[in-house]
Amino acid sequence: MPPSAASPDCDVFCKIIDNFGDIGICWRLARQLASEQHLRVRLWVDELATFKLLCRQVDPTLEVQEVQGIEVRLWNVRFPTVAPAALVLETFACRIPEPFVERMAQRSPRPVWINLDYLSAEEWVAGCHTLPSPHPQLPLDKFFFFPGFSSDTGGLLRENDLLDRRRDFVGDADLQAAFWEDAGFAPPRTGSLLVSLFAYENATLGDLLAIWAASDLPVCCLAPLSQTLPAIRDYAGRALEAGDTYQRGALEIRILPFLEQSHYDHLLWLCDINFVRGEDSFVRAQWAARPLIWHIYPQEEATHMRKLDAFLAIYCAALPAASTAALREFWHAWNVGTISAAAWQALAAKLPTLRQHAREWQQTLARQEDLSSRLLRFARSKL
Repeated sequence: MPPSAASPDCDVFCKIIDNFGDIGICWRLARQLASEQHLRVRLWVDELATFKLLCRQVDPTLEVQEVQGIEVRLWNVRFPTVAPAALVLETFACRIPEPFVERMAQRSPRPVWINLDYLSAEEWVAGCHTLPSPHPQLPLDKFFFFPGFSSDTGGLLRENDLLDRRRDFVGDADLQAAFWEDAGFAPPRTGSLLVSLFAYENATLGDLLAIWAASDLPVCCLAPLSQTLPAIRDYAGRALEAGDTYQRGALEIRILPFLEQSHYDHLLWLCDINFVRGEDSFVRAQWAARPLIWHIYPQEEATHMRKLDAFLAIYCAALPAASTAALREFWHAWNVGTISAAAWQALAAKLPTLRQHAREWQQTLARQEDLSSRLLRFARSKL
């Protein structure tokens, strides 16, 4: 359907570099700004076909459409002449079109221009959060807004009802049965360790699957379609697609379709341990209050490992030393591609402690203001 005739309150610009992290975060944020903050949001996306995997209502053939109350625009080289909103979000340094920036400078009052940056637990983040960057030619400031885990950063995305929805799902057998029915599988057998697997390509994945197959405990690995599929096929020695299962020893692998965001949340809430990647699924796994393994996006010169260690430092601060050591060893092994049976066994032995810690960590984060509220409060202070 056509977008509303009313001008937007907020422009959100998103370039899908690779995978789904950027659009996943932008789509969650756009919906929250619209539904909870009551803003008219215009979302600019350069890859509608990829966006459609996250939201089936998106029509990749339309340059302008309304989806769940959000005006969605195709961001292409023929950028239209439109008036900027009062709040402009340039996500992850995606560099919005210069003609649009020039119109921002002509607007009165000028828009609040924010670069929503990547999530990090590194110490320098708090010092850079909300710092201005003057435009070299135009009378505009761009403010850096950093998501984070402390009160002096931008916080984390969290819908107002997220934890209530999680509680209701975890306590409702009918809702869980509906998830399995929608996914096309029967519920796993009682006593299985449920593991969700969402990761980048990883040379050690076959080793991990073999370790699970040799386990004394049944392991049900739930793998949504992702970059892990080629390695899973190599391990199985045959083609696998969404809806297929593969059994070896104690391991059952279930290939799930690519899940929309709400269904992916349900998967995280169901599982005993969640393997996640990038930023969006990493944050959602923390709200799931389950033990997690983070496959951080690889960067040159191992910069990503400093980010990983910075998070581990705050996440493990209240963990007993032995649990911290097991978690740290496994996270490092998974990210450098050197998984061993000993590393998995050490982690598995600490799962009861890690489950309790994951619940306490979620509760600690939930006492902080969410990202959309902090962002809007900051923007209003600059209007």
